[in-house]
Amino acid sequence: MSTRIAAVVGATGGAGTTRLTIESAALLAATGRSVAVFDAAVQTQGLAAYTEQRIEDDLTALLTEEADLDETLYEMDLDLPGVVNLCPAWCPFERLSRAKTAGAANRFEQQLAAAALSHDAVLVDTPPIGGNQAIAGVNAADRIGVVAPDTLRGRDGVALTRERLADIGLASDAVVANRSTEAVLDADVHVPEAPETAPRSAPACLPPDDEFTPAIMGLVEALLGVEPDIELPDSGRFSGLLQ
Repeated sequence: MSTRIAAVVGATGGAGTTRLTIESAALLAATGRSVAVFDAAVQTQGLAAYTEQRIEDDLTALLTEEADLDETLYEMDLDLPGVVNLCPAWCPFERLSRAKTAGAANRFEQQLAAAALSHDAVLVDTPPIGGNQAIAGVNAADRIGVVAPDTLRGRDGVALTRERLADIGLASDAVVANRSTEAVLDADVHVPEAPETAPRSAPACLPPDDEFTPAIMGLVEALLGVEPDIELPDSGRFSGLLQ
C-alpha cells in the first residue's frame, strides 16, 4: 500500500473526524488489515471514548517519553480478520501542556512513522490545524483528508484549512462532506449521517448496509488508495486490491 499514514483533519470543530477515522479503520480491519489510530486532538481527547480498556499510558505519555509505543496502543474489541489499535489521549492537564511542545510534536512524527512499520495503515484523527500536534500529524502523513460538515460553515472551514496547509507547504488530497444531505460542499466524498452515533455502537459501517458503508468505502479509497473487498447487501461485492 503506497499510502501508509493518512491524516483525517477537521475543517471545523465537531466535524466528525473521530467517528469517520474509526469507521475507516474498522472497514480496513474487515479486510484483514492492521490499523493504528492516533488522537492528535489532545485537547478534546475524543478517541478515548472508543477505548474500552482502562487507559494507563496514553499518547501524551508517549510524546513526553514516559511510555513506549506498544504501551499506548489499545486494541478495539472487534470480531474482524484484522486489528484496530487505538492510541488515545487521556491525561492530566500538566502532562497535556508538556505534550504540546515543539519537541513533543517532533516525537509524534517519529512515532507515527514507527507505527507505520508495524501496521498496514496509520490514521491520525487531527483537529483543525493550529497547534503543534495537528501540524505534526499532517507533516507525517502521506495523504491528507479534510472533513467538514456539509454546510456553509463547513465550506468556509475547508477554505481556511487549505490556506493553513498552504502556509506550511502542504495541500489536501481529498475533501469529505460529513453528515451530507444537500451537497453544499464541493467534496470528493459525501458521507451520510451514521445510523448509530454513540461511540460504543462503532463501527456503524459493519455489517454492511447500502448507504453508509459504501460512503466509508469511498472515504477509505480517497484516503489510502484502497478499494475494500466488502460484500454489500444489494449491489454485490465492492472488490479491490492494495495499490
